[in-house]
Amino acid sequence: MPLLEATLPLRNWSDANLLGTFAEGDAAQPHYIHSEQSATDASGIIIALTGHPFLETNSGCQQTNATELLTQYQALGDSFLTTIAGRWALLLLDPQQERILFANDRLGRQPLYYSENEGTLSVCTQLRPSLAPMQAPDLDEQSIYHFVYFHMIPAPGSAYKNVQKLSMAHRGEADRNGVRVTRYWTPKFTENSPGSRTRLKTAVAETLRNAVGRAAHDHATHKTGAFLSGGLDSSTVAGMLHEVQEAGCDAYAIGFDAEGYDEMPYARITAKHFGIRLHEYYVTPDDVVTAMPEISKAFEEPFGNSSALPAYFCAQRAAADGVSVLLAGDGGDELFAGNERYAHQKLFEHYANLPYFARHTIIEGLAKILPAQSRLGRKASSFLKQAYTPLPARLHYYSFLEQNDATQVFLPEFLRAIDTVRPTGLLNSIYHAPEGASSLNRMLFLDWQITLADNDLRKVSKACEMAGVEVRYPMLDDELVSLSLKIPSHWKLPRKALRDFYKQALKGWLPDATIKKSKQGFGLPFGVWMKTHSPLRDMAYEHALGPHNRSIFNPRFLEEAVAQHRDGHASYYGELVWLLAVLEIWLGAHEVAR
Repeated sequence: MPLLEATLPLRNWSDANLLGTFAEGDAAQPHYIHSEQSATDASGIIIALTGHPFLETNSGCQQTNATELLTQYQALGDSFLTTIAGRWALLLLDPQQERILFANDRLGRQPLYYSENEGTLSVCTQLRPSLAPMQAPDLDEQSIYHFVYFHMIPAPGSAYKNVQKLSMAHRGEADRNGVRVTRYWTPKFTENSPGSRTRLKTAVAETLRNAVGRAAHDHATHKTGAFLSGGLDSSTVAGMLHEVQEAGCDAYAIGFDAEGYDEMPYARITAKHFGIRLHEYYVTPDDVVTAMPEISKAFEEPFGNSSALPAYFCAQRAAADGVSVLLAGDGGDELFAGNERYAHQKLFEHYANLPYFARHTIIEGLAKILPAQSRLGRKASSFLKQAYTPLPARLHYYSFLEQNDATQVFLPEFLRAIDTVRPTGLLNSIYHAPEGASSLNRMLFLDWQITLADNDLRKVSKACEMAGVEVRYPMLDDELVSLSLKIPSHWKLPRKALRDFYKQALKGWLPDATIKKSKQGFGLPFGVWMKTHSPLRDMAYEHALGPHNRSIFNPRFLEEAVAQHRDGHASYYGELVWLLAVLEIWLGAHEVAR
């Protein structure tokens, strides 16, 4: 696991022997820096680094190291951060300016936690070590609310009070006055393509191939394989890996014996098309009973994405075959507009552009006379409510805490510590960050943080870490990200054609069935299996009812959640039961005061 850990004083800069107190890798010292690699210069500047950073040059991205980055800092100051690509996190100690700088990569592939306590700064790529200076860390109530809202805890919060994590592309500057955090990079989207459509499509395919090649650059020393779900992105990555490696590609696919959840047939189509060696495994309900508690405990914070389990079983089987590096396809939907919600939002944009008379008199007038409890009446009411909810809040219209009264979910004493509108404020701050961007590109950028950095990347990275495998994300290669910024919105998503430009760029190379398949995802049939598999149901219900002893949830709400799953919509309420169970497992494993 990549590691960067430091405990540094913020107020003792006048001590001439300050630098002598640092012991590289010795956490027993009162002040120390520990990292994968570091460098220092004659003036006493220290840089500590973890990950796989690249420097952007006129001839492309080139792998770099701590010494070269220290030279960049000396030449460019803090702006050197904008020249670093790849997955990385760093810390820089500059005693001459009496300041500490810490930062993570543009897409948040490398998490970084920090805390300030009694004049001491702690920075770490893992949550628990960063709490070393703190005694009996307290659970952060706002973050638990965010967990229920988002199904994970988004940056900049963490599960603990007084501990924060950097959002993607952010830097922290610390001195005797404290810590200040700012964004150092924001993408600039364009709506006017700098080249022809054909040339840009060719560039996408070439850049994808180069990205996979960079991700697999050390395949001679590390056996490299790929996840293969059968979707666009995993098929692209696996297919290109097969072509760039002389030995071909071993790919790993997970299936589910549950209607509507199994994508194994598409993984087989891709494997046959390219000649990939496919390794299949079907996850069972008993697998979930065994693995769910251990995976829930392993995450740094409560984490509610159930597809962590299939990701783990994939990585586990790859590790058993001697694979030490897996390439994942995460990121393509968020770069090239592949999620259904992007197309869905166009309906509301079209509605907003209708003449006033058509909207208010005709459509809304008809909606008022429909029976409120009829199916059509409910759909009309829902559509109009969403139409008058601005982006980005509209994207979370179906969030459980948007559809249910928080006062019925949580206990009153817990809610007194909560700002219930903070999730919307967080979404707004990210959504509006890119200047002059279209609504589509703002949604994409929002998902870079909320869907990728805070969710999918944490999921896959932790699952692979548990299996002892390193994961890399070629779809998030910085050159590919930069190229995606040049594709106009109406090319990425014309009408309702998801991923249209991307599909055209790879048409004839990917199997036709892959190009034409509908979006499915990598979901676990947890709610469905609980209906028929009593060991899974008993374990999940027991944990889901557990949080009522922690002064967080209304006991009646917990009982209703279990009853609704048992008697109502198995999939929807199964997700809620999973969320509650995971939270209880995590809280039980991590002794936290409240």
